[in-house]
Formats: sequence, structure tokens, C-alpha cells
Amino acid sequence: MVEHLVGNLLAESKSIKQNINQIIDQVSAASEVITGPRAPLKKFEDKAKAHVDKVGVNRGRPLFYPYIGTGAGRGPYVELEDGSVKIDLINGIGIHILGHSHPSVLRASIQAATSDIVMQGNLQPNKEYSVLGEKLIQLGSKNSRLKHAWLTTSGSMAGENALKACRQYKSPAKMIIAMKNAFAGRSMMMAEITDNENYTVGLPKYNEVLRVPFYNKNDPKSSEKSLEIFKSHVAKHEGDISCFCFEPMQGEGGYNSAPREFFLPLLDFCKEKGIPVWADEVQTFCRTGEFFAFETLGIGEYVDVCTVAKTLQAGATLFTEELNPKPGLVSGTFAGSSVALASGIAILNELENGYMGKDGKVSQVHNMFVDMLNELNESSCRGLLRDAGGMGLMVAATPLDGSKEKMIALLRTLYKNGLMTFGCGKGPFRLRFLLPAILNKSDVEVCKKIIEKSVLELT
Repeated sequence: MVEHLVGNLLAESKSIKQNINQIIDQVSAASEVITGPRAPLKKFEDKAKAHVDKVGVNRGRPLFYPYIGTGAGRGPYVELEDGSVKIDLINGIGIHILGHSHPSVLRASIQAATSDIVMQGNLQPNKEYSVLGEKLIQLGSKNSRLKHAWLTTSGSMAGENALKACRQYKSPAKMIIAMKNAFAGRSMMMAEITDNENYTVGLPKYNEVLRVPFYNKNDPKSSEKSLEIFKSHVAKHEGDISCFCFEPMQGEGGYNSAPREFFLPLLDFCKEKGIPVWADEVQTFCRTGEFFAFETLGIGEYVDVCTVAKTLQAGATLFTEELNPKPGLVSGTFAGSSVALASGIAILNELENGYMGKDGKVSQVHNMFVDMLNELNESSCRGLLRDAGGMGLMVAATPLDGSKEKMIALLRTLYKNGLMTFGCGKGPFRLRFLLPAILNKSDVEVCKKIIEKSVLELT
């Protein structure tokens, strides 16, 4: 007679846990030498370049940075195959919110790697699938009507599922109202919602997306103008609007943020007209001081569908009971690897401990970093790091003359000097940071020196 399940015995095994702890201790001990930025080391450069060149050949275009990680890192610092160490302020474009080699994430990853399967899906899920879904619903339903969560592999797939749910609910309506400068992902339909022609070169135009201007803090009538255009779209396409899709803070489009007062008239009008509201939180999830940016803005009551990814290590579409898709509409073989799902659970659990809220770690990191950028802009880099700000761990500044050429030149100079980040926007072009939540004051000082040196090099 079976008295114990083998899976439970493995999960609760003291010897396995001891072995995992020994591995984590060994990784931590070995990584202690990674204490700050370091220039490439001559003896590793040729082999690293061969790796970088091979990647370019294999995928048909070169990497933006000559970056190949060794698999080692410590907090905000990451070691590369050329022997260099960078302070990582882009985090895989928002994935590594707890930095590199965080013990809680390592522990969850190693434990999950003992699982019988690599990949979980909606047909054959393991416990991690159940626990992560429940965790998302618990967090998402506190300040909204969201009731269900469907796991998938990426932000783009989460977006596809969100759009399917909205269109099915409003069938046969097909038109989508989205913001100017929006970014929704790289799949065919998400690229259509994305407001960047460079991402759809050679693709057919479906002409199913209607644009509304995002908030412009320099225009006192910004909210009125956006609402007027929104209403005109609805009047012209009455009965054919499937949803309103928006990022609570725009990512790729320029790290544009807006006050609650900008969104409320738009959302009230959606409610009046029965238009489903889709909050795209693929990048803002966990980064604005609350788990969801709709909580930070206090607009959760309006949200019918919400998409998250990046920090989650997988993708997910959360929706209300009304928007629950009929069987067969959303599916997919993959929901995420066992390691990814377990790591997502560990990250959410970790972030519940002192990171969120008005005085949480996310808010502290934001204030330290923005203050540092403003200090540089007012002193040695006067006027060369303008308009620093954002929400939580999403921070940006307009560098130099705001041109694409200067922004890219600064990115490459920062990288050379030991700091890795990325750009956003399209006039002005912005320097964007996806800050790890584990940054401390001394790390910010390291960033300050590199940013100052790099800006001055270019001027």
C-alpha cells in the first residue's frame, strides 16, 4: 500500500535540501570576488569574441552588445566571457528583478530542476503551475475584479490571449483602441498594436488599431484632447470596438507616465460604453511600488483583463469572470518550464517582504537613483541628463541632445565603462533603466561614477 507520494518525498527530503544549500553556499562563495565593474581581461577576449561572432552568424544579425554571460553574477553585477564585469541596469529587459544569483531564486530553480519534466503545460501541469496561478489571483484580486489567471510562455502570448478574450466577449467587434507610442510585443498582432513602423516593415497592415495620444505633461489640455479623440473613434466605429489596451506606464515608447486623473475619464467612458479594459503590465508588473501598476494608480476597479510577464519568468493573462474565454479559445503546449514557474513563485514571495508600498525597497531604490541622475544633471553633467523620472524601478532620462545617434553612442560608452542599460522612445530618445530591486546606496554610487564619466566622454 502506497503511504507517501514520491514527489512529496523528494520535495521534502532533508538530504536534497542540504545538497541544494551546499550548492548555493558554493555559488555564493565563488561569486564573492564579483564586487564591482571590471574591464575585459586580455586572455579571455579572443574566445569571447568567437562566441559573440558565432551568435551573430547563427541568428543572422549581430548582438547589440558583445555580451555573453558566464553564468555567474552577484546582485546587480554580472560576469561576462571576456572577463569583464558589468553593473546590470537592464536585467534582461526586465526579467532579473532580484539581480543575479539571488539565493531564493537559486534555491527554487535547483529544486525545480529535480522535477520529472522540463516543461509544463495546460494539459499536464505540476504543482508549480497551480501555485503560481493561485498566487497571481491572490495578488491581482486584492484591488480589482480579476478572478482567473492563464499561464503561458511570454508577454506576447499573454497579449494574444488577452486580445482573444476581449474579441470573443465583444464578438464580432474587432477594432482595438491603443495609445500612441505603445509597445505590446513581437507576435503578428502585438506588433500591429505596437506603434513603431520599424517593427512591422514588410508585414501586411490590418488597420484594426485606433490611436489615442498618451499623456503629455507639457500640455494642460492633454487629457481633454485624448478623451475627445477616444470618443471620436468610438462614434465612428460604434459597436466594433473590442477593447481599450494601454500600458499604465509606457515602456519601449519612452517611459512615459501619467497621473490617475488622465486615465479616469477614458476608463469611465469605456465603462459607459461597455468596452473591455486591458491593462498591459508586461513590464510594469512588480516594478511601480505595488505588484500591479493599476494598484499604484488606483484604477483596478476598471480592469477587465491584465497581462504580465518578465518578472514572472513566464507570461500570464488575468481576467474577470465576464471575460473568461470559452473552452478552446486559449490553450498552448507550453505554459513555462518547471524552473521558470518555481522561480516566479519564489520571486513573488520574496517581493512581498518589504519591497512594496510607499516606504518599500522599490520606492527607496527609485528615489536614490532619480536623485542621483538629477544631481548629475545639475552639476557636472549640466543639462545632459534631463527629465529624470518614471515609476518605481522603471527610470529614464533624456541624454545629451536627445537624438538616436547620441543615445546609442552613450549606451555603448556606458557598456565599455562597465554599466549595461538600454534606450527607449523615439524623439526624444531616452536612456532607460530597469533597476534591480536589490540595488543599495553604494551600488548607486558606482552607477553615478560610470554615468558621469561616460556622459563627459561624449561631450
